[in-house]
Amino acid sequence: MQRWIKAFRNSVAAFGHLSRNETAFKQECWLLLAAVPVAYIVARDISEYFTLLIVIVVIILVEVLNTAIEAACDAVTSEFNDNIKIAKDCGSLAVLLACGIATVVWALAIINWAIG
Repeated sequence: MQRWIKAFRNSVAAFGHLSRNETAFKQECWLLLAAVPVAYIVARDISEYFTLLIVIVVIILVEVLNTAIEAACDAVTSEFNDNIKIAKDCGSLAVLLACGIATVVWALAIINWAIG
């Protein structure tokens, strides 16, 4: 049980750090908050509602992992390194892909909502 408590505290600390220091994380959290009522309007059923919210949570999750990769790389060296550049670029690509998936899911839901 103590391990879970410590893990929870570490997670809260990470959330606090991201909330204070990472603009993209803050924007994505605001996006999730805005999506809650919009998804309620657009979704045809509870399954679609949660799908619309989950794709945004996936963006946040990937952003958190990208930030972790960047922090680990920055801790290794501040000098340019080709491998570190690849790691950071791949993290960025992961965020971009998650955003693309979310865009497609939301676009399909909005189109279905608009045409009835």
